[in-house]
Amino acid sequence: MSSRTPRARLVFALVVGLGGVAILCALGTWQLQRLAWKEGLIAELEARLADAPVPLPEAPSEAQDEYLRVAAAGDFRPGEIHVLTSRKPWGPGFRVIAPFETEGGRRILVDRGFVPEAEKGAARTPPEGVDVTGALLWPQEVDGFTPDPDREANMWFARDLPAMAQALDAEPILLVAEADPAAGPETLPAAWPLSVNLPNDHLEYAITWFGLAAVWGGMSVAFGMRRRA
Repeated sequence: MSSRTPRARLVFALVVGLGGVAILCALGTWQLQRLAWKEGLIAELEARLADAPVPLPEAPSEAQDEYLRVAAAGDFRPGEIHVLTSRKPWGPGFRVIAPFETEGGRRILVDRGFVPEAEKGAARTPPEGVDVTGALLWPQEVDGFTPDPDREANMWFARDLPAMAQALDAEPILLVAEADPAAGPETLPAAWPLSVNLPNDHLEYAITWFGLAAVWGGMSVAFGMRRRA
């Protein structure tokens, strides 16, 4: 038998109940803080994406330059990487990633846009001396379930920036073009609309934690009233 008196058991239940509510409320408050931080970050990136384009930075970084609008002049070089995807209204197709040599002699990657499956092998080399405007991006598309690329068929399943840069002998810098220099009104590749796409589920998490705190508190009160009776 327990050596605790009914009063001691009631006090213990009260401490556990208040402690649980405090912990759950703290987690909910932390998620609200994360929500404010994420909304501020999204607003900052959207403002950066709306700014006038600037020259390619000497050493761009994801922390400082993601979604930075950049204008670069130069030439596309031979070779492409095709990343499997789909897009309305065309359906299945590929992102076209091509090496681009700037006038300053740097070799970077340009995401030229989407082509449907039937256009995978079409010639897409634009005239020499083109201007490309777009945004710098460090895609986070690779995880433990991403298959290795089929290099023989030139079919990749994600934009793996380090691997693509190595395959095309370029710097690991990806410029997502707002429009392809070779594309006309009815020709491809079709550029992807650029927008800030960051997950922001902190409000849902906060509601969940505060909801659990309310349930925990209600159960603790009910238990205490029962013990007291």
